Amino acid sequence: MPRALELSKAPVLVPAAPHSCPLSLLSSPVPMEDTSSQEPAPSKAPLGSLGPHEPAAALIVLEEQEPPGCSRELVLARARAACRCSPGALGRALLRLLPVLEWLPRYNPRSQLLGDVVSGLLVGVVAIPQSISYSLLANQDPVYGIYTNFFCNIIYAATATSRHASVGSFGVLCLMVGQSVTRHLQLAGYGDSSAALGDNSSSPRNGTEPCDRSCYAITVALSLSFLVGLYQILLGVLQMGFVAVYLSEPLLGGFVTGSSLTILTSQMKYLLGLKIPRHEGVGSFILTWVDLFRHIHNTNICDLLTSLVALAIIVPVKELNERYKERLKAPFPIELLVVIAATLISHYFDFERRYKAAVCGDIPTGFRKPTVPDFSLFPSLALDALPIAVIGFAMTVSLAEIFGKKHGYAVSANQEMIAIGMCNLIPSFFYCFASSAALTKTLLKESTGSQTQVSGLVTSLVLLLVLLWISPLFYSLQTSILGVVTIVNLRGGLRRFRDTPRMWQLSKLDTAVWWATMLCSTLVTTEIGLLVGVCFALLCIIFRTQRPRATLLGRVRDREVYEDQAAYKQLSSISNIKIFRFECSLYYANKDYFKAVLYQKTGLNPVLLAASLGNRARPEPGITRGCCGCPRQGRSRAESPSGDACAPSTDMHTLILDCGAMQFIDTVGLSALKETHHDYEEVGVQVLLANCNPSIRQRLREGGWAGRAGGQLAFHSIHDAVQFAERWHRGDSRDKRAAPPEHEEQQHFQVSL
Repeated sequence: MPRALELSKAPVLVPAAPHSCPLSLLSSPVPMEDTSSQEPAPSKAPLGSLGPHEPAAALIVLEEQEPPGCSRELVLARARAACRCSPGALGRALLRLLPVLEWLPRYNPRSQLLGDVVSGLLVGVVAIPQSISYSLLANQDPVYGIYTNFFCNIIYAATATSRHASVGSFGVLCLMVGQSVTRHLQLAGYGDSSAALGDNSSSPRNGTEPCDRSCYAITVALSLSFLVGLYQILLGVLQMGFVAVYLSEPLLGGFVTGSSLTILTSQMKYLLGLKIPRHEGVGSFILTWVDLFRHIHNTNICDLLTSLVALAIIVPVKELNERYKERLKAPFPIELLVVIAATLISHYFDFERRYKAAVCGDIPTGFRKPTVPDFSLFPSLALDALPIAVIGFAMTVSLAEIFGKKHGYAVSANQEMIAIGMCNLIPSFFYCFASSAALTKTLLKESTGSQTQVSGLVTSLVLLLVLLWISPLFYSLQTSILGVVTIVNLRGGLRRFRDTPRMWQLSKLDTAVWWATMLCSTLVTTEIGLLVGVCFALLCIIFRTQRPRATLLGRVRDREVYEDQAAYKQLSSISNIKIFRFECSLYYANKDYFKAVLYQKTGLNPVLLAASLGNRARPEPGITRGCCGCPRQGRSRAESPSGDACAPSTDMHTLILDCGAMQFIDTVGLSALKETHHDYEEVGVQVLLANCNPSIRQRLREGGWAGRAGGQLAFHSIHDAVQFAERWHRGDSRDKRAAPPEHEEQQHFQVSL
C-alpha cells in the first residue's frame, strides 16, 4: 500500500464511517498497517467519515489520477499529425473552411427552399434602404453600401456554420468606419464630409492625390476592411475566440447605446437639411449639437417636413410589426415603401431644384473593376481596425450562438470568426467597407422561415437586381429619408435605457459598467468608450475579488448544514468554534482583506493578542502541545490549561476555514494562510480547513503546508471539522485511538482529501 505519511503524491485516504474527522493522518514516521486485504463493514454513512469505535485502519484508499503528460514526444506527435498532408486531411480541412460543401449536398428543396426564398426576399427588401442609408454613416457613396451587402451574403453562405445570421452593413461598425474615413480625409486635405453623396467632382485641396474625395474615401474604407478581415481571420486560426468573453453583455449594451446616440446625432443634420462639418474625436457629440443649434435657422423646411412625415409613418408601422409579429407571416416592408414613395414625390415635384433639398444623386449600375488596398494606409489604420474587428466578430459569434442554440445545431465560434473575416477581407477588393452580423436583419431572417444560408444567396440576388437595373431610379431620393431610416433602426439600442432600473436591482456593478461604457462612447469616442468599458469591467471583477463577501457560519438545527448567520435566522453557533467562509479565491490582491475581515468576524486579532501577552510562562515539563498548538496535559485532559499556557481572552479553541468558495490560492495567498495558522496557533487556537478542492490541496502540498510541525488539518466537510474539534477539545479517547501513535512529545496531523 502506498504510504499515507507524505503529502506529495500520497493516495487520498477517506475514512468509511460517519463520525471521525481526519481523512488521513501523517507526518509521524511510523509504519501503517496494510489495509489492502481488509474488508470494511458495509455502511450507509457518507464518504469521508470514520465510526466512533472503528480503528483508524478502516480506510478507503483513493489513488490520485495521474495528470496528463506533456512530453516532448507527445508534442512532436501532435505537430506531425497537424502538418501531415494527405487527401483525407486536405478534404477535412476544406470542409472546415467551407461548410457549404457539407450541408449543401444534403439540402432538401421540398422542405427548405420555400422558407429560404421568402426569408431572403424580405431581408433583401429591408437591405436596400439600409444599404443606402448606412453608406451615409460610413461616409461613402450609396453604391458601396449595396456592394458590401451583396458580397458579404455570398461569402458568409459559403464559410459560416450559422444558418440564421444575416451579415452586411451594421450601424455601429459603419459609424466607426465613417469616423476613421473622416479623420483620414481631413489629414489628406479634402473638404469636410458634408459634401453631397455621389459628387465625384471634388478635388483635393493640396492637388497631390490622384483621385477625388469619393475615391479617397472608399480607398480608406476598403483598406480598413482588409485589415479588419485579416485580424478576424488570424483570431480564428489561432483559436482566440475567448477574446469575446471579455465583452460582457452590460459592456456591449452600453457600447451599442452610446454608439446609437452618436449615430442619432450624426444623422440630425440630414433631417434638418443642414450642411455642417462632421466632427471627430473627443467631444464630437457635444460639438455637433452646438453646430446644430448654431445653424438651426438655416434649416431646410422641405427636408424637415419630409423627415417628420416619414417618421410619423415608419415608427408606428414598425411598432405594429413588433407587437403583432406572431400573427403576421412577414413584417410589413414600410421602409422600402416609404423610400419608393419619397423618391417618386421628390422626382415629380423636383424638390432638388425648387427647394434645394439634398438628394442621393447618381448611383451607377454594374460593378467596378477589382482593386487592391492602399498598403501605405495600413500603419495609420492598424489601430482603427482593431476595435472594429473585435466588435464585428463579437456581434457575429453571439448572434450565431443564440440562434444555433434556439434551433438545436452546433456553431463553431472560431469558424464564425474566419467567416466574418472572409466577409471583410475578400470584399475589400471590390470596394466594400467593414461589415458584421446585424441584429435587425437576423431577427427578420429567422422569424420569416429561413432554414439555411440559401436565404442569404436570395438576398444577394435581390441586391444584384438593384445594382444592375434599379439603382439609378434612386437619384431623387432625399438624404433626409435615409437619415430617418437609420434613426428608426436605432430604437433597439435606445430602448436599453428602460432596462437600467431592473439592471440596478440585479447588479449595481454591471449597471456601472453599462453607464461608464455608454457615456464614454457618447461623450469621448467610440473606440475609447470600448476600451474604457473593457478596463472598467475588469476593474469591477478585481474589485469583486479584492473585497468579497466574508461571513461566519452557523449550523442549521438538527442538520449537518452550515449557513451564513448574517443572512439566515435560527442558526445555532458552535460553542468555542468559529466557522469562517471567504467567498473568493485567496490571492495577492485580497490577502490583506482576508486577514482583516477574519480578525473582525472572529473578534480576535492574534497578532495584537500575542504582543499584549508578552513573555508568557513556558509550559511545565509533562505538558505537550496538541494539534492546535495550545498546551495540554500529555495524558489527561481532566484539568484545564493554566492561564499562563492559554490566552486568557480567547473565547474559542478552533477556527474552521471553509474553503469551498476558493477556486485557487496563489503563492501570496498560501503565505497568508500559513501566517494565519501560525498567528492563531501562538494564542492557542487551532486552524482547520474544510471543503478544499483538489487544486487547492495540491497547492497546499506543493507549498509545504504539511511540512511544518503543528498539525494542520483539512476535512472533507465542515461538519467533519466541527466534530473533530469538539472531540479533540474534550479529549475523547476514541479520537485518540484514531490518531497515530505518539512516538514523540509532539503529535503531527495532516489530512489529504
